[in-house]
Amino acid sequence: MGVEGIGARVARKEDKRFLTGKGRYTDDMTAPGMRYAFFVRSPHAHAKIKSIDVSEAKAMPGVIDVLTGKQLLDDGIGNIICGWMIHSKDGSPMKMGAWRPLAVDTVRYVGDAVAIVVADSVGEARDAAEQVSVDYEVLDAVIEAVDALKPGAPQLHPEAPHNQIFDWEIGDSAAADAAIARAAHVTEIRIVNNRLSPNPMEPRATLGIYDESEDHYTCYTTSQNPHVARLVMSAFYNVAPENKLRVIAPDVGGGFGSKIYIYPEEIVCLWASKKTGVPVKWTSDRTEAFLTDAHGRDHVSTVKMAFDANNNIIGLKVDTIANLGAYMSLFSSSVPTYLYATLLSGQYAIPAIHCNVRTVYTNTVPVDAYRGAGRPEATYLLERTVETAARELGVSPAELRRQNFVRTFPYQTPVIMNYDAGDYEASLNAAMTAIDWNGFPARKAESKARGKLRGIGMSCYIEACGIAPSAAVGSLGAGVGLWESAEVRVNAVGTIEVLTGSHSHGQGHETTFAQLVAERLGVPIENVNIVHGDTDKVQMGMGTYGSRSGAVGMSAIVKAIDKVEAKAKKIAAHLMEADESDIVIENGELVVAGTDKKLPWFQVALAAYTAHNLPAGMEPGLKESAFYDPSNFTFPAGCYIAEVEVDPETGKTEICRFVAADDFGNIINPMIVEGQVHGGIAQGIGQALLEGVRYDENGQLLTASYMDYAMPRADDLPSFEVSHQCTPCPGNPLGIKGCGEAGAIGSPPALINAITDAIGNNKLDMPATPEKVWALANA
Repeated sequence: MGVEGIGARVARKEDKRFLTGKGRYTDDMTAPGMRYAFFVRSPHAHAKIKSIDVSEAKAMPGVIDVLTGKQLLDDGIGNIICGWMIHSKDGSPMKMGAWRPLAVDTVRYVGDAVAIVVADSVGEARDAAEQVSVDYEVLDAVIEAVDALKPGAPQLHPEAPHNQIFDWEIGDSAAADAAIARAAHVTEIRIVNNRLSPNPMEPRATLGIYDESEDHYTCYTTSQNPHVARLVMSAFYNVAPENKLRVIAPDVGGGFGSKIYIYPEEIVCLWASKKTGVPVKWTSDRTEAFLTDAHGRDHVSTVKMAFDANNNIIGLKVDTIANLGAYMSLFSSSVPTYLYATLLSGQYAIPAIHCNVRTVYTNTVPVDAYRGAGRPEATYLLERTVETAARELGVSPAELRRQNFVRTFPYQTPVIMNYDAGDYEASLNAAMTAIDWNGFPARKAESKARGKLRGIGMSCYIEACGIAPSAAVGSLGAGVGLWESAEVRVNAVGTIEVLTGSHSHGQGHETTFAQLVAERLGVPIENVNIVHGDTDKVQMGMGTYGSRSGAVGMSAIVKAIDKVEAKAKKIAAHLMEADESDIVIENGELVVAGTDKKLPWFQVALAAYTAHNLPAGMEPGLKESAFYDPSNFTFPAGCYIAEVEVDPETGKTEICRFVAADDFGNIINPMIVEGQVHGGIAQGIGQALLEGVRYDENGQLLTASYMDYAMPRADDLPSFEVSHQCTPCPGNPLGIKGCGEAGAIGSPPALINAITDAIGNNKLDMPATPEKVWALANA
């Protein structure tokens, strides 16, 4: 490892422009003649559209045009799709209701768009939108997933009777039932995973530009995967042919999954640009973000966990109802199925598992992937259940977990996943040592003397990252491959450009990817430029989500570097009249091992492009591309422990300590990894203590601003104590597992376990607000 290579704590290159206000986001982009869009949105959760009158709005000052869903439909723009097919256990395909980018006949949630106004300014567009007259026939709404399945519930889509999208299962039901029947003890619990709003710092935005002279479209957008956006908008939505559409995702200020999808606004602004003859920009305000950004989580589950007389877990039975909102979003169907139920073995050797999942439509914002996507839901369910079981059995929650850990790898779970490597006991021991587990009783007594309730809670999580391989996910219903691409271009003076299909929206790719190149080729990281986010510059790639950028994106870069290095060594060997096998790269030079013969990197690069003296038959130039399709998921894991103090008079919870021990395999930049863990834990604490989307019975969003939706603040969070254990991933060339989602996966159950331990009452659902905690503590 060099001072800038793999494993070094290198400060992020990209932070200079971000911290000095020089970032370039979608809302910073302009185009000659650009105008501004404002969307007319439904004030009702469920209603028929009887008529839309735009005449008064069109006559308003500064208005270019007002366009409706009927015009969009007449122009052949398609429905928004879900890209992962799920079949019910009876073999029938999922019931996908039609989602128009602009509603034509029916609106199904508050915020459903019905028209777009294009005007000279945002203010003029907003004023005109208020003059669009929509005659609605209001219908009854259904908000909660459990209610949507009840007889007589309002029906959202004719394609989905009883609002059920699919009834899916995984595992062996008979084996799980048999284990429960013969168990010495069965723990039963009802688990609610609360609905969340993603709240990235940068709201969604898009700029659609139609160039009539070239019959070409350009879309600037806040996207985590611009190539997938281009593919979907061309192949499915009929916005433009793929070769006539450029998608650019510049700097993106956070995504957390909510910017994976293609939303109505991108489609409509591109179409509106052609209709009006002007570039059209839309930027969401924060209330619009609450109303329209895809939400996360929202599961209700019942669980049975069976133990034998020696406290070994012998079976697990889970029934989950998942709320997918008013429409199926791009990856929504995969979240409560293959990203959730396949992780229900956790870190434990459970011989029999069965999970049944029913998904439903409700009159709420569509639900899709949010940081962790299915993995947090699985971990929360499993770790709350194991903790509850330990209390019922009267044993240490740490030792019950330790006893049931998977210890031999590879390990095939009963629910598809094959764990390749891990050492769960190492993380457990590290976390227990860091928190001083054995000293907790004394700390609890000290708190009691001050009139406070002290509790400790643990969570041992596992997740699946770098979703793959493409053939496997394709067989499970995925509509795309999940490989990644890279191109490494060495310029004539030796500087390097890496073009990656991954996309950075806060992960530090411009630094970590450059560190990899510095390690391999011995060049300073300032001589390495990372290019991403532009479909006209970068070869097709699959974007960033599911902690895939390191394990999949960097593995593609490794393959491309291998090719570059091999060619460079051939050129150097030829120039120095040496054997190719004797050439090594050291400190930016190509050296004949065991001699003083050497050439600087730039000289070899220049030789590749002057082409005056290359090996016979070699093409000039020094650039190579590669595609990498993983052979398996990666499996980060770890142990989180929270220690809290609860004031029984107010219900206020203070987090006294929070310890995280993670196994991410090999780490490129420890400082960036620690930042990812800190951010994830903060989001997990937000879910556990503060956050929760709430609707009233009519489907009106009650949490549509930061006055009502409680985000975590600095004084809600302790200083996190993090450590890393390492079992390298055997499935990729760098041994990386992924780290971006772990904190949000492991922290909620640790915190709720700690609070319920403190108050002596287990019936606590997230968010653990002071009101809830006070009521249970004093029950």
